[in-house]
Amino acid sequence: MRTGATMGGEIARAAGRLKSAGVPDPRSEARLLMGYALGLARETVFGHADRPVTPAEAKRFESVVRRRVSREPAARILGCREFWSLPFRVTAATLIPRPETETVIEAALEAAGGRERAIDILDLGTGTGCLLLALLSELANARGLGVDASVEALEVAAANASALGLSDRARFRLGDWSKGLRQRFDLIVANPPYIPEDEIGGLEPEVARFEPGLALSGGSDGLGCYRALAADIRRVMAPGARIVLEIGEGQGDGVTAILGAHGLEVTGRRGDLSDISRCLVAEFTG
Repeated sequence: MRTGATMGGEIARAAGRLKSAGVPDPRSEARLLMGYALGLARETVFGHADRPVTPAEAKRFESVVRRRVSREPAARILGCREFWSLPFRVTAATLIPRPETETVIEAALEAAGGRERAIDILDLGTGTGCLLLALLSELANARGLGVDASVEALEVAAANASALGLSDRARFRLGDWSKGLRQRFDLIVANPPYIPEDEIGGLEPEVARFEPGLALSGGSDGLGCYRALAADIRRVMAPGARIVLEIGEGQGDGVTAILGAHGLEVTGRRGDLSDISRCLVAEFTG
């Protein structure tokens, strides 16, 4: 340890290393990691740059900085990511929730037909459970089922439901999209994998190296999961049900065509904060 090490000095040195590694906003990231490593509130990290850092603290900080320099996502290091103002545990088995996915929540709340309705929600490819649990936090009389192909992801989703006090209204099941389900649902949400297989290696390292491939790959054209999902989805849609899907940039027309081939009409599109078409709302109109 350097003699007279302080929190501000350690943050400055770490920020330099993070910048060299290509990490965006390196100083903010260094502060975040310092707070995590030392168990300090954000305000303490900002307001006490001269605070001495002990050898044990310096060692803990170095450990997490080294991980971030390798481009491991900060959310994976911290084990938590905020989504819809709620804390969600994340692990190597789950896709890290992203701000643009909140577009699905906004559209789904509009499609729900009123905040007081007692509706059944299906979340396909639930991962951390962020879509289902965010919706249940807003819809007090709703219940929901989250389906995922990963046992490990389902364990994380169930833990998140418990931590958020929503276990009484949320269930989770191992499955392949809607196959095997007998219940019908009023609202269906999904954020399917939609990255074309040959493009995954070119994504930012945080995604390409650390996110679960099962949650990324949409096949050769990125639309494979939409085809699989659409093939069976009408069977589990209650009368008047709506489905809300996240899509990748430029995939709106392709997904609309896939849904249309199975009798579903896209009745709404929603863009994210970057004005990229991010979400489709569809219903059975036959």
